Amino acid sequence: MPNLYLRQTARRRWLTLIAALGLLVAGQLWLQLNDRQAFMGVWAGLAWLVHNFTPDAAAWHDLPTITYQLWRTIVIAIAATSVAAIVAVGLGLAGAATTGRIRWLRGGVRLFASVMRNFPFVAWALVLLFSFKQNDFTGFLALFLMTIGYLTRAFIETLEEVGGGAIEALEATGARYWPIVIQGVLPAAIGGLLSWVLYMIENNIRDATLVGMLTGTGIGFTFDLYFKSFRYPSAGLVVVTLIITTIAIELLATHLRQVLTH
Repeated sequence: MPNLYLRQTARRRWLTLIAALGLLVAGQLWLQLNDRQAFMGVWAGLAWLVHNFTPDAAAWHDLPTITYQLWRTIVIAIAATSVAAIVAVGLGLAGAATTGRIRWLRGGVRLFASVMRNFPFVAWALVLLFSFKQNDFTGFLALFLMTIGYLTRAFIETLEEVGGGAIEALEATGARYWPIVIQGVLPAAIGGLLSWVLYMIENNIRDATLVGMLTGTGIGFTFDLYFKSFRYPSAGLVVVTLIITTIAIELLATHLRQVLTH
């Protein structure tokens, strides 16, 4: 019996692999893709980028402007994430099975989080752009609305990991709801909550570049301006500073998450 099971498992894997390869070949034939032409096109595109986007002496004169706009982008991303985190804590407490006391409210919070998470942030940016025009507040709102759904869902799961046993034990001693939450639940979950906040700050700084291109704010708008005015070396310097900044923030956030979870 074990040998028969192993043969059947291996047969299913091979059939899955053959089916996937068949779909790949069929897609290439249908779309008339040329692998060699695509490969050479990628190299040609990279060569063009290196040749045109390499920062030159004139581009380095734009570094103060780029740095200032990058700083504004980071501040907007951190502010939007922080405000969304404060709101998400309240929503998470109402939506978690361990802390939510009203069943219909728990369902409503979970539905709200699902809707907000599945609404593309590009759509938020465009809708808000028509409402509030091009300014920093538009970028802030786009990131805030995008973040609140993710954090609410993440906070609900984190709070539910605390477990109902500790809450029931505190209730048995006569403690009321809010003292239990403030002194029992939140201290136990604070490491996980802060870890999610750091992750979203890291993620929002990257997304803020695209939001800025759409809303006319921050480093995204600066890159778009340089690119559309054919100042490719300056646009390349924007990309370099973004890469360095995102790597540094990712390393810092990873270190902080390790400290908080240990």
